Amino acid sequence: MTFDDFVRGELDALTRSAYLLTGDRQDAEDLVQTVLAKLAVRWQRIDDPAAYARRVLYTQSVSWWRRRGSRVPETLTGDPPERPAPPGGEPELAMVMRHALARLTPKQRAVLVLRFYEDCTEAETAARLGVRLGTVKSQTRHALDRLRILAPELTTVLEVTT
Repeated sequence: MTFDDFVRGELDALTRSAYLLTGDRQDAEDLVQTVLAKLAVRWQRIDDPAAYARRVLYTQSVSWWRRRGSRVPETLTGDPPERPAPPGGEPELAMVMRHALARLTPKQRAVLVLRFYEDCTEAETAARLGVRLGTVKSQTRHALDRLRILAPELTTVLEVTT
């Protein structure tokens, strides 16, 4: 597989995940561009480009958050690119979920996106983020607890995922 083939096949999925992590379309596009630049430099030495790209995506989003002084955005702007249908086809629920996710820390958001959007196991999530399994478990618990407070209307959805 060539780098161009990889980009054509993975760009939309990377951009959707980046949007969920950043909460902003422009930031998501910047994040994906950064990931692809890092991937291109190392392309010949990487065994699993998809896993590498995902790991850089999540770790870079947390790094950006730290550099910005731990600023957590309060609202999302724009629509995620080619987003999948919301659970149950309820646009209001999807909007509430996006706004609630935007109020989590980037690490919590990354863990939830990996666990429930990307459908990764706890071990896969830990490996992609470069953290311990216990960190994934505690961040997931804290994130879900915070979502229950921020958006009580999501309680039925959150109960299904835990």
